[in-house]
Amino acid sequence: MKKLLLALALAIPTLVNAEVITGVYQTEPSDSGGVIHVQMAACDDDPALTCGTIIRAYSGDGTQDNEYQHLGKYMVWAMVDVGNGKWAKGKIWDPASDKTYSSKMALNGDILSVKGCIAFICRNQDWVVVP
Repeated sequence: MKKLLLALALAIPTLVNAEVITGVYQTEPSDSGGVIHVQMAACDDDPALTCGTIIRAYSGDGTQDNEYQHLGKYMVWAMVDVGNGKWAKGKIWDPASDKTYSSKMALNGDILSVKGCIAFICRNQDWVVVP
């Protein structure tokens, strides 16, 4: 019992000090040239985790698509701050393929490097802050 209490006591500072990514980031263009703006913030169900909600979509010609079917959906969820500007253990969803990947992220200035993997197959993107 003492070991369990000690383990919990040591884990609490990590959870309390967890950092959440905030701001709006633009994805890299899709094959058709469209981009998505993702609002990064604390997850609704766990404020210690980072989630990303699709808030805007643009077609390849730069026109905003107000009818985009995935507006308001999570694209990123349950990202855990693992320190040093890195997050892991979360999920990322690709709306174009409707596939969900295990995800890692790293923040370096205004660039959020996003990596999603299924088994050993991975895809990477660098998302930029939207001013």
